[in-house]
Amino acid sequence: MKEKLWSKDFIGVCLSSFFIFITFYSLSATLPAFVTEQLNGDPGQAGWIMTAFIIAAVLMRPFAGRWLDGPKRRIVLLLSLCLFMLATFAYPLAGSFGILLLIRFIHGLSFGVATTGNGAIAIELVPKNRKGEGMGYYTLTMNLAMVLGPFLGLVIVEHSGFRLLFGVFAVCGALALALGGTFRVPERKAPAKAAQSPESDVPGFHWRNFVEPKSIPISLTAMLMAVAYSGILTFVPVYAKEIGLSTAASYYFVVYAAMILLSRPFTGKLFDRVPTRYLVYPTIALYAVGLVVLAGAHHGFVFLLSAAIIGLGFGTLGPVLQTVAVKAAPAHRTGKATGTYFIFFDSGAGIGSVVLGSIAAAAGTRAMYLVSAAVVAFGAFVYFVSMHRKSRSVPLSESVR
Repeated sequence: MKEKLWSKDFIGVCLSSFFIFITFYSLSATLPAFVTEQLNGDPGQAGWIMTAFIIAAVLMRPFAGRWLDGPKRRIVLLLSLCLFMLATFAYPLAGSFGILLLIRFIHGLSFGVATTGNGAIAIELVPKNRKGEGMGYYTLTMNLAMVLGPFLGLVIVEHSGFRLLFGVFAVCGALALALGGTFRVPERKAPAKAAQSPESDVPGFHWRNFVEPKSIPISLTAMLMAVAYSGILTFVPVYAKEIGLSTAASYYFVVYAAMILLSRPFTGKLFDRVPTRYLVYPTIALYAVGLVVLAGAHHGFVFLLSAAIIGLGFGTLGPVLQTVAVKAAPAHRTGKATGTYFIFFDSGAGIGSVVLGSIAAAAGTRAMYLVSAAVVAFGAFVYFVSMHRKSRSVPLSESVR
């Protein structure tokens, strides 16, 4: 008999994450304008508003993983959600750039813990034989937030201003916390003979107490995928303007999300039925092809076609890699595994924004997307070396392949 996926607990953690991510994506799209228009800042300062948030989140991931593998994991998650909500309440108080930067840093700290916790708990709430399908739906909440967040934020700012914007997303922060109190957090049980187990924490300030070694190989592949994706998130609007497709740019992420929404019910079920490599290599290939199509786009149809291809490729690949990262770890280290995955993914996004931006400035945006395609292709090689050769040919529900 097929185990139930859509439990009250799983729905609760999905909705809590949705409100966290819609707040993140909306503020990411609108705060640069707040800095330049309301605080009389410059574009460089606007960039630091995002950088401070990402740095704080990455710094917190290792500690979050350790705390969320402990006996007080529910308290840790609720405290992080509470801090996330309080940070959203603080934005109207940002009367200077320095205060806003501090709020963003605190907000990033809470984001790093809350998203690590929700991700780790979500995969534990999913039935064992439906891990891939469940995580596919869980990550869909982030994909939808990525599309709706910027759209909603920009519409609110355009028609009502920043005061209403901050009010709306203060409510979203409160909803994330309220929903965080509705779902069951599985109890953490220490492994037998933990003191002797090489998979357990060791005394002192040891790196293995904060990072899951078995999740690092697949996280390296995820980091390369994130490097390329940062070029899409950051430069698609600029690129569309360069090639005279500004109107099409407003639909780019809508098409991307629509492709994920249409394909996820089918691809999600495949996660648990076929060897992982049968999903990883085709989706990496689609991702790379989509970037090449984007680099060669000259009219709206081709431009939006690239969004559909990348949505099917990277949109399917993301939850697969995250699921593999968590399943690679012992059951009592899912928090560290989730944190490890996001450390590498977030780092890839940060590195990509800087490196790809430099390439775009020196050689043009089209060349930058071709380099991104090469990075994605290299990711397939990294996956082969680090994962494929070491794995057995069994479905994802039985292996981390």
